[in-house]
Amino acid sequence: MCLAVPAEILSIEDQVATCRVGEGDATIQASIMLLDEEVELGDYIIVHAGFALRKLDYEEAQETLRILRDMLKLADEHGVEQDML
Repeated sequence: MCLAVPAEILSIEDQVATCRVGEGDATIQASIMLLDEEVELGDYIIVHAGFALRKLDYEEAQETLRILRDMLKLADEHGVEQDML
């Protein structure tokens, strides 16, 4: 199973955005060629399978990240292996 995750755009070059996922230093590359609106540095996008699906506002991105953190915490508390999610 794959999840689409919010990511903050750090840089854009040739229709590919380098994005930070969560609060850490992890980054991913995402094609922005499918987006129907312009994005810029600092914007949040929802990324799935290497493609940006849509732009998110800051509040929506933060809420989605909070929900994902809560899901991981619950899974950990109930002994569910992370790769099962």
